[in-house]
Amino acid sequence: MSELQNEVSELEKKSATAARLFDIRRIIGGLFVVYGIIVTIAGITASDADLKKAQGININLWTGLAMLALGLFFLVWLKLRPVAPPTPDDAPAEQRTP
Repeated sequence: MSELQNEVSELEKKSATAARLFDIRRIIGGLFVVYGIIVTIAGITASDADLKKAQGININLWTGLAMLALGLFFLVWLKLRPVAPPTPDDAPAEQRTP
């Protein structure tokens, strides 16, 4: 019985690790940071013709900076409020052992 409990506890640890790894905040934050960097670089290297098309506003620069800020917000939120590992009390009733 002890071997079974050890195996179950190891699977619970792997499940908690997978839950943290695939947290939606990490995915959204990472994508926004990557795309924000790309768009910000496009804004920094914008030509005069690009600025003229946008009526003098560097849209890529401002959008890139906003995307960077949003991505960093998600990543900081993830760091400050990590996902709590599931407790045995959260398991459905049929999975509990008497």
